[in-house]
Amino acid sequence: MIKIITSESVNIGHPDKTCDCIADAFLDEALSQDSNSQMAVECAIKNDKLFIYGEATTKAKIDYDTIAKNILKEIGYSNDFTVIKELSEQSPEINQAVVKEKFCANDQGIVYGYATQETKELMPLPIMIAHKLMKKYDEFRRKTDTFFADAKSQVSIIYNDNKAVEVSTILVSVSHSEKLNTNSIRDAIIDNVISPVMEEYTHLIGKNTQIIINPSGKFTVWGSFGDSGCVGRKIVVDSYGGVGRVGGGCFSSKNATKVDRSGAYYARYVAKNIVAHGYASECEIQVAYGIGLAEPVSICIECFGTNTKSMSELTKYVEQNFDFSPDNIIKELDLLRPIYKATACYGHFGRSEFPWEQIKD
Repeated sequence: MIKIITSESVNIGHPDKTCDCIADAFLDEALSQDSNSQMAVECAIKNDKLFIYGEATTKAKIDYDTIAKNILKEIGYSNDFTVIKELSEQSPEINQAVVKEKFCANDQGIVYGYATQETKELMPLPIMIAHKLMKKYDEFRRKTDTFFADAKSQVSIIYNDNKAVEVSTILVSVSHSEKLNTNSIRDAIIDNVISPVMEEYTHLIGKNTQIIINPSGKFTVWGSFGDSGCVGRKIVVDSYGGVGRVGGGCFSSKNATKVDRSGAYYARYVAKNIVAHGYASECEIQVAYGIGLAEPVSICIECFGTNTKSMSELTKYVEQNFDFSPDNIIKELDLLRPIYKATACYGHFGRSEFPWEQIKD
């Protein structure tokens, strides 16, 4: 059976990703001073205004304005921003349900973890290429004064019997100076972004592969002046690019008792270990949690018929080697550290620097 699978990535100058990055910087600052911080401080951006809102129960002294403005400047904004804040402590009713002798889930929720043998990162191929294009673009645009931080990539791959056979389309949209014309933009992006990334995938480039650059034409009004943004609007970009399912909850801004984040990280950890050990070539794990509960409500393992061991053997392997309780997840993956700003762009999975990407003996 032939099918086409498409995934996208967005760069840090996209308003949604800018907000994710700022929110996770707040979380890192809180954890660097108080590892037991309970954080859910989000933000939204439009034009020259940044709205910071949410809940924080922490001993940390956080200079929200300075952190946010430093990130905006580092991204490439040259204007001043007006910062508007609406912050409170976490509800005491939620806090008492979560912070007990052992950490409990901060909310109910369904999370998914996924892994596949398709790439060395054990991630779906379309999302990995899309992220690599955005990483390469960000490296390139920082060396110029004519390309800006707001950008998107999209990669479509043709599969035959679940095997990637050809890249159908590579689409890249990048913000740029008025000085550049369509041809110069196309040449620069192909030479400095697409070609270096696709050297690894030349066997998938065919005569029918389309390369589309800035299909809308000009892209000179970028970031918060061209669009609005807020935390948590890129959950498919953050996870598996539409391959595999997502639970619906976002990651950024949330500390580790929020199982939307930590539970999804652990589900990926377990799914990756199943695939890495050769027990299946594809694995998806669903976990459900209830607020205030120390253990998950349910766990479901799906290998889509690719498992090399029986499902009962796989279930036993997971039960003997992994513990999905929030308290254990936090301890095993060491999640009370300021490691989250780095996750905010280019995906939370498939990156070896994060503890949920490690292989457990």
